[in-house]
Amino acid sequence: MTPSAAATRAAQTLSRPFALGGLIVPNRIAMAPMTREFSPGGVPGADVADYYARRAAGGVGLVITEGTYVGHAAAGTSDAVPRFHGTDALDGWAGVVAAVHSAGGTIMPQLWHVGMARQAGAPPFPDAPPSGPSGITVDGTPSGHAMTQRDLDEVIAAFAEAAAAAERLGFDGVELHGAHGYLIDQFLWSGTNRRTDAYGGSLSARTRFAAEVVAACREAVSPDFPILFRMSQWKMGNYEARLADTPEELQAVVAPLTDAGVTAFHCSTRRYWLPEFSDSDLNLAGWVKKLSGRPTVTVGSVGLDNEFLGTFRLEQAGVSGIDRLLDRLERDEFDLVAIGRALLGDPEWAAKILAGRTDALVPFDASMLKTLN
Repeated sequence: MTPSAAATRAAQTLSRPFALGGLIVPNRIAMAPMTREFSPGGVPGADVADYYARRAAGGVGLVITEGTYVGHAAAGTSDAVPRFHGTDALDGWAGVVAAVHSAGGTIMPQLWHVGMARQAGAPPFPDAPPSGPSGITVDGTPSGHAMTQRDLDEVIAAFAEAAAAAERLGFDGVELHGAHGYLIDQFLWSGTNRRTDAYGGSLSARTRFAAEVVAACREAVSPDFPILFRMSQWKMGNYEARLADTPEELQAVVAPLTDAGVTAFHCSTRRYWLPEFSDSDLNLAGWVKKLSGRPTVTVGSVGLDNEFLGTFRLEQAGVSGIDRLLDRLERDEFDLVAIGRALLGDPEWAAKILAGRTDALVPFDASMLKTLN
């Protein structure tokens, strides 16, 4: 295929607008949420606003922010990760929204509670114990607080309050972080959920907490305000973990979430091109779309030649083609694609891809994580 033909194909496939609830995303390219820790005291400043606006100006249709802590003492584990509660932090987010909208983009905050991933004694609230469904970390260590019904109610309320605040501030939707072994995912996974009450046991029971979070957020916002739910099989520190070994088990997870009010699912994988189950080449986003009937976002090493684990080894990632991605988008396996490290390395990645300027793409280097550019 000639470069001009490849550029035309990319532009035709990725430039199509897409509706998420009442939101029209101008194209199929999203910025994946990536924790950066550039918000001292949990307050995003003008530099954070510029960082996101630069990606919107560079052609990204939907910006999904880094994870931002909901208003619960045990939600976080760093005082440099942004909060989504408190007047100072919300005023900072208002500036981020204005900057992204001025640049022509749309934006959603990712609402986050780290659960048992919290380090005991860590800021922003050192006295808050790590909390989770059973007080068990992803590696099986019993080192925290097993949440009571009161705890669950408080966290659910904190998510709902954050969702309402997001709509009030002018955000275009919210994403709930239900992936990677953090709190919501800790309830979903049998490895961290050993409860014997209504929130534990069967897969459908383990989904109850997540569904209640979704339902509370849906009740707190307008009916057409988009709620994305990020999910994964893998966990930080356990990359072979699985919520579901079969499509039937996956259906047991996504059905209650769909019924609770999820607009779309953001399906996190390490390599988007790998099939999720045998006897089908559908990836996780493809299967979730098929089972839920909801739109999905795919993610995982798009545009780069190695997966994100190389980042931890300070490895550079070279530019890679997206033909396989376009093949899947053209057959509507999923609806949007989230770009992570490639957008850190090159804020104009989207514009260059859409214009066929692949020779101008910038490789990703792990040193880029140390700067907010």
